[in-house]
Amino acid sequence: MKFELYVALRYLFALRRNSFISIISAFAVCGVAIGVAALIVVLGVMNGFSNDLRDKILGVNAHMIVTAYGGKLENYHHIIDKARKVPGVTGVTPFIYSEVMLSSHGSVKGAVLRGVDADSATGVLSLPGDIISGSMNSLKEKSVIPEIILGTQLAKRLGLVIGDTVNLLSPTGRKSAAGFTPKITVFKVGGIFRTGMYEYDASLVYISNLAAQELMGFNRDFVSGLEIRVDDVYNVNKIGADLKTELEGYPVSIRNWQQMNANLFAALKLEKSAMFIILAMIVLVGSFSIITTLVMLVMQKTRDIAVLMSMGAKSRSIKKIFMLQGTLIGLIGTTAGYLIGIPVALLLKKYQFIKLPSNVYPVDYLPVQMDTTDLVLIGVAAMLLCFLATLYPARQAAKLQPAQALRYE
Repeated sequence: MKFELYVALRYLFALRRNSFISIISAFAVCGVAIGVAALIVVLGVMNGFSNDLRDKILGVNAHMIVTAYGGKLENYHHIIDKARKVPGVTGVTPFIYSEVMLSSHGSVKGAVLRGVDADSATGVLSLPGDIISGSMNSLKEKSVIPEIILGTQLAKRLGLVIGDTVNLLSPTGRKSAAGFTPKITVFKVGGIFRTGMYEYDASLVYISNLAAQELMGFNRDFVSGLEIRVDDVYNVNKIGADLKTELEGYPVSIRNWQQMNANLFAALKLEKSAMFIILAMIVLVGSFSIITTLVMLVMQKTRDIAVLMSMGAKSRSIKKIFMLQGTLIGLIGTTAGYLIGIPVALLLKKYQFIKLPSNVYPVDYLPVQMDTTDLVLIGVAAMLLCFLATLYPARQAAKLQPAQALRYE
């Protein structure tokens, strides 16, 4: 063991003899530990919230959307064949989008209509896994009354259960000499889904593409666009560029999930950075306590420092002793913070004992996801602040003159 580390450890364990200095050092350890634990839990929640929100958005919406400039995509089967050839594309499905009105039992509610192809949508959307009652196969069945799948909150609002009928009004249903006139069609509830996002559960309905084409007055070869799923959600820019090259000559627009939700995820990223800075202030408070501890220790150990320097210890060695001691206090606090923060985050992730109102937040529980990079960054930031706190006291200790310190001994 090196001389400087040996003396630093002796001084550290000798702090208990001086109750006042030991109390200050205990506060320093606690400050660092609380700051590190808070950073671990809060950043874990921010990561979980962002990833959970991303997964829910990418479950209801595809990773990429291809739409026509005129609003209607014609001869879409040829475009589907070309899109499936692009490397990285794992699924393609056509969709029809519109806004409609639903009425049942005297209640009326506006909704977003999504026409889907039940066969190809399974590999692109999360709808089959979100259905809690009924089945997506109901959209495949041909019956006198077409079937509809709607969200839990919307079904609750209209008082609907499986097997009930609901009137659906489309503002652009029939084309006449005077233009498009509204069309009302009766649908039977064939499924109820729950995504966990109130906005989707309260306003989204699904019907088959054939029923949507008839309702909207589309020809059978017209859809609103194509939804595309890829194997890597973070590689959508490159896949989008390849897809654009493949579809060159077609009057289509290609957008990915990052472009469509740029403001939302930018805000979440900014909020995460702000929370890191704010909570790092707790660690900074702990590092100030380290400065106080070391300054008082230098004053107490003036005679010992002078004796060591008289025996040949260099100023550099004296400086290193106090830097090591402050760093050790920071290391103990950081380790304690990890031992507190990680178990709390894991318990919060497993039991989800903090519930959120689903009509206020996009999710109804507090998600947690710890990231290795964040854990390392927290430890590095905490240790860096603690190390910087040792520089001033250590420099002052190294400036002591043995003759002046021992004059009155």
